[in-house]
Amino acid sequence: MAARPHTRGRKDDTIAAVKAEPVDASALGMPALLQAVRACTLCAVHLEHGPRPVLRASATARILVVGQAPGRRVHASGVPFDDPSGDRLRQWMGVDKGVFYDEALIALVPMGFCYPGTGKSGDLAPRPECAPQWRHRLLAAMPRTELTLVIGQYAKEWHLPGSAGQNLTQTVRAWRDHGPRVLPLPHPSPRNNIWLKSNPWFTDEVVPELQRRVRALLQTA
Repeated sequence: MAARPHTRGRKDDTIAAVKAEPVDASALGMPALLQAVRACTLCAVHLEHGPRPVLRASATARILVVGQAPGRRVHASGVPFDDPSGDRLRQWMGVDKGVFYDEALIALVPMGFCYPGTGKSGDLAPRPECAPQWRHRLLAAMPRTELTLVIGQYAKEWHLPGSAGQNLTQTVRAWRDHGPRVLPLPHPSPRNNIWLKSNPWFTDEVVPELQRRVRALLQTA
């Protein structure tokens, strides 16, 4: 039986099940919306290291990368995927840092924007208040997005609700079923090395397709 991908956190709280009263930001353009997100303190009382929302986005982004939440290193730097996971993700995508961090092309919008802290088995789950408060608004402000990379279990639950009942391995293996605009991925954390070795089809099939889709979108940007 295939090993299950590491998902960097616990699943005590289901993100999609939490309802939060939205702030009145429906009329904000992307710059003002990002300013509001970065000033958010909604779940500050639950954050041992304090709030520091980390994301990058623009109204022109063609590719949306949906991770889980910043880790300790990203919390310190304020730069999404500024860690070994980011190195592997960029390798999978076939892009360098210059392209990856060009927010006019690629948006980096995780399920939780602040570092949730660390538990017994790794980083805690993204705070459940974050996605209901901001996610629909941010996605609506990126009308040119043509490819969404859904990374890990928490992103899967929100962006691929039709995959309910499947574990992450099953969802990633069924990548063809999700059409040309969405591609589910395991987390690129080094802690997933065992999973990657146990599932060589991912490197053989999914990574080349990911690079093909990314290259096609960037060439027409």
